[in-house]
Amino acid sequence: MIVVRLKPLAEICPMVAHHHRVLVVGCNTCAAVSLAGGEKEVETLVAALSLASSAKHETAQFEGDVVQRQCEPEFLEDLDASGYDAILSMGCGAGVAFIAENCQLPVYPALDTMFIGVSKGFGSWQAECSACGSCVLGETAGICPITRCAKGIMNGPCGGVQDGVCELGDRDCAWVLIHDRLAAQGRDKACSIGDPKDNAAKTLCPEWDMNKGHGESR
Repeated sequence: MIVVRLKPLAEICPMVAHHHRVLVVGCNTCAAVSLAGGEKEVETLVAALSLASSAKHETAQFEGDVVQRQCEPEFLEDLDASGYDAILSMGCGAGVAFIAENCQLPVYPALDTMFIGVSKGFGSWQAECSACGSCVLGETAGICPITRCAKGIMNGPCGGVQDGVCELGDRDCAWVLIHDRLAAQGRDKACSIGDPKDNAAKTLCPEWDMNKGHGESR
């Protein structure tokens, strides 16, 4: 899932300060699971923005709505933004971009998109993917060195690892984990030297068409 977090209120307020009626739109999928953009979070942000506006003797109005997913057109069909002069999105960056593409109003992000991750417990997630566009998980036993290694090293480990722990001291070394898992699976622990990441796979193909089978750059 895509993991997101709420921006500080001090950062959100200036974005919408010059608007009179703002629709706060939540996303009931990833953002809701991240406890950052579901119905309860939308209600809380609407109340906080209303209080902040009132404290400054302003007359801005904030109302909330939630769609199932902001990144798919069928779920935006029922979004009624008439009468508003701005939208504040409580979805990931993709949701913000998609609403902006399909709406004539200014659209602002209320959340920061952090990473693609997995749940490690209630309110806790671990980054597992950086969406680099050139996946090597088959060679690294499902552990992404770009995401899990602090340096993003493709042919690690580096010289800073000690007793299987990254030199930062806040995580296990990704490459030690990779080698251990490969060994447990009876696969060769000595990884061959990999090629540099093909960043063009991501930067030159911002759109992907499953029917055509390839990306299209604009």
